[in-house]
Amino acid sequence: MKRIIGFLVMLFVLIGCEPPMPIVPFVHEDWTNRTLKANQIDSLELGKTYLSIYSQVYSRNKDIKHNLTAVASLRNTSDSDTIYIVAANYYDTHGALVHVYIDDPIFLGPFETTEIVIEEHDVAGGTGSNFLFEWKAPVGCPDPLFEGVMISTLGQQGLSYITHGVKI
Repeated sequence: MKRIIGFLVMLFVLIGCEPPMPIVPFVHEDWTNRTLKANQIDSLELGKTYLSIYSQVYSRNKDIKHNLTAVASLRNTSDSDTIYIVAANYYDTHGALVHVYIDDPIFLGPFETTEIVIEEHDVAGGTGSNFLFEWKAPVGCPDPLFEGVMISTLGQQGLSYITHGVKI
């Protein structure tokens, strides 16, 4: 009887085990085919949008932090016009510039989306990081939508947050 119980326990342990998830390095989106020179879009209206991002959140107290993967989603909400992202600057909790993501303007066609991913191990932004986006669009074109999606898992615990950009 002990052998049968031992066999069943081992069987359940083996069935319940999952192979480890392979670590696949994230490859940032290549924008080389969508860049323009700034003088090509001089006649368009300029807008700016602020987006809060959390690469870390507090857990249990102010001394314990939990890292998050953060995605800044840049979306063209127009069904007919192309918009242009002129700048995507990432700042830390103290307002210091951490990273410039766009050197030359990029375009997004109607209803097109692109993302900027801040990986979970990248905590340079801290608990109060943020983006400032500058964009250009034709007069009368709807404003682009900027959203932040932050996620993480630890064991069976999952965390997820969303933020929305504010035009400034």
